[in-house]
Order: sequence, then structure tokens, then C-alpha cells
Amino acid sequence: MEAIKVRLDKWLWAVRICKTRTIATDLCKRQRVTINGQYAKPSRDISPGDLIVIKKDGIEWQYKVLQGIDKRVGAKIAAQACEDVTPAEALAKFKMVKSSWVPRRDKGAGRPTKKDRREMERFLDSDKC
Repeated sequence: MEAIKVRLDKWLWAVRICKTRTIATDLCKRQRVTINGQYAKPSRDISPGDLIVIKKDGIEWQYKVLQGIDKRVGAKIAAQACEDVTPAEALAKFKMVKSSWVPRRDKGAGRPTKKDRREMERFLDSDKC
């Protein structure tokens, strides 16, 4: 059986690495995607065994192509088409950045009042000491 070659942007979309093909194409055009160490255009064909590195969310995500698919499929099938080989250090860095404290309001709470704003400023200023 011959290995299926697929466009890079279609594959990134099909295996759910990118939400849309437009986003996948944009990542490639901004040179955020490499295949086996070389920057790749969205139209470049990929084949099983290729190592794809994507610079996204402040880290370099690494994926090994296991099979080429060009249509959006279920999550279980998409997981069989690629293998996440991102180093553990990069994942730890991503989790740390994601979990860093950012003031958030409950959904539907509306805009902060003057009192809320003053309390937030007081809290943030006390943190600088």
C-alpha cells in the first residue's frame, strides 16, 4: 500500500492541530512551521515519518506524521494520524505560563465597578513590594 501524500495545511487542519485551514496556512506563511528542519509552505506535501515543528503559544510543538489524512475526522482517528513528540520541558513551560495568575471575572459579571477596580489596583500594587 502506497503512503498518501497530503498538503501540509490540510493535514494540520484534519488532525486538529489548527482550528481552520486558514490558520494553518497563516502559520506556514509566517514561517512558524518546519518539516524536517526546513520552513514549509502550506502546499508542501507531507508523508509518514516526517517531523513537523510548529511554533505556537510560546513553545515549539513537535509532531511525527503517522499517516496522511486530508479530511477532518473524529478526534480518535485524528490521534492515530500523528504522534505528539513535544519534549516534556516544553510542555511544563506551557503549563506554567497557562496557569500563571491573571485576574479574571466570572462570566456574565459585567464590567468592574470603581470599587472593584480600586481593589484590584490595591492588590496588584501590594504584590510589587
